[in-house]
Amino acid sequence: MKNIIVPVDFSNHSQFALKSAALLAKKNNATLYALHMLDMQEMSLSESEVYLHEKTLFFLKLAEKRFQDFLKKDYLKDVKVVPIIKHYKVFKEVDAVAKEVNADLIIMGSHGASGFKEFFIGSNTQKVIRHANVPVLVIKNEMANVDFTDVVVASDFSEESIPAFQKMLKTLEPMNAKKHIVYVNPPFDSFKTTQEMDALADNFLLKLEGNTDRKINVHFVCARTIMQGILDFSNSVGADLIAVITHGRTGIAHFMEGSVAEDVTNHSTLPIISFKI
Repeated sequence: MKNIIVPVDFSNHSQFALKSAALLAKKNNATLYALHMLDMQEMSLSESEVYLHEKTLFFLKLAEKRFQDFLKKDYLKDVKVVPIIKHYKVFKEVDAVAKEVNADLIIMGSHGASGFKEFFIGSNTQKVIRHANVPVLVIKNEMANVDFTDVVVASDFSEESIPAFQKMLKTLEPMNAKKHIVYVNPPFDSFKTTQEMDALADNFLLKLEGNTDRKINVHFVCARTIMQGILDFSNSVGADLIAVITHGRTGIAHFMEGSVAEDVTNHSTLPIISFKI
């Protein structure tokens, strides 16, 4: 892990993410890219081009000053920090910056979203998870360390998720954490028998690594929803991190089908790391 991106909006939660990123950067001798996107209102069409330029420049300079002050943190000592400011708050730009700097990880702070906001708008974190092609680590609270020891790895054991699952194992490998692989068996049409779940897990693990050695760490959980099953199981084993895989759906597909990864991110109090298929 050599390059880490932290989107910063000057909130307490972005401070939590920045501190966690600094801890990871020190452990891995990584460069930390602090990214701020100006949340500017749409410019009036009646304003002159010269005025618009002056207005943009003013807000840019103001953001630069605030950004410099925000980054004066003791925990950033001995960490290489590269500040980046983008003119507009477009969440696809986070992924574009990640590609540009060859980022290994995006770390974000989030307090989640629920109810009306979750259904119709979604949080900033959700939008980044949806668009990012690199892993996204979501921090909910201030953390004294990033030494994760018990990780719940949620999986549907689908063949299309194998590349993302492999990336997940590679990312988690340096942590030397215990990995609890959980499959949630919800009721209704998708309900499976024990034999069906066993066969699904065996087939997945054989295609993943050519053996079923990890079967010893596989757990089948029955719950009314996949999200609730993941959260309940994580609490029962005392996990300190949840790893999920997302399809990164956007537009009407996301509206109609939703995302388990985003649901878990919204409702969990634990840190979440997501990997896109």
